[in-house]
Amino acid sequence: MPLSVVFMGTPDFAVPTLEAVLAAGHRVTAVYTQPARPAGRGMSVVATPVELAARRHGLDIRTPVDFRDGADVAALAATAPDVILVVAYGLLLPPAVLAIPRHGCLNLHASLLPRWRGAAPLHRAVMAGDEETGVMVMRMERGLDTGPVAMSARSLLSCDDTTGDLHDRLKIVGAGLMVDALRRLEAGTLSFTPQADAGIVYARKIDKGETRIDWAKPASVVRRHIHGLSPFPGAWCEIMTPQGGERLKILRCEYVDASGPPATILDDRLAIACAEGAVRPLLVQRAGRKVMDRDTALRGLDLAPGMTVR
Repeated sequence: MPLSVVFMGTPDFAVPTLEAVLAAGHRVTAVYTQPARPAGRGMSVVATPVELAARRHGLDIRTPVDFRDGADVAALAATAPDVILVVAYGLLLPPAVLAIPRHGCLNLHASLLPRWRGAAPLHRAVMAGDEETGVMVMRMERGLDTGPVAMSARSLLSCDDTTGDLHDRLKIVGAGLMVDALRRLEAGTLSFTPQADAGIVYARKIDKGETRIDWAKPASVVRRHIHGLSPFPGAWCEIMTPQGGERLKILRCEYVDASGPPATILDDRLAIACAEGAVRPLLVQRAGRKVMDRDTALRGLDLAPGMTVR
């Protein structure tokens, strides 16, 4: 018998799971997502990707700011869900909410727990140079990503992967994993294993202060930094234009076996020296412009070997 589900999610990462749960025939009685907020250069109010997906299916959409209001908790309880599914919702669920569904709250978390508990597991895995990560279905409890794990799927990471690449792979893998978990839950065969006490690492939220590229680090570290922050918020440096200094985001790069003083442009294809080795930007974004390949974006700028970036 299909389950009665309340779905909680906000970004694009959560949409495939919502779609897959509906396609599997489960009854989604309500969708909870973050309220629409101003975004973009025009600061127009934009609904979340999950809200837009829920609208397409005519689902009941709810956008509480938090669950401190008892009326919001009561309204959720009135839906009498068998299970609550949480995918990158962005709100901490209080004990009163966790206790509502008879099968508990299942969370799709984008790491191999207990490594990278917290807000930015994809970014941190790429920035750390992890060779493997994945997604897990876990049962939520009061601690931050501390609950027991039911299912997992692994994904290898290459040095060319960006957070965006990993995001796009895992959102599809995760959707299938959650549907499989619901199938086992229906059959009464879904079991849980406590997380290990060793290997706990927290994926703290990305801070604006760590987005500037430090060319005094080895090229391997710089490349991981660039790819880990791509596509958002983007790692950046400063180039000189006729108008003065301009921020340049680098969203994808490659390793170059070359050397020179850190932050120095080494060739006419914009290889930039690091403490050890160099990186060459492949995909960049100038201030106020779209993401472009390096040559198109920098056309007309007088950047030459021997010049430096900041």
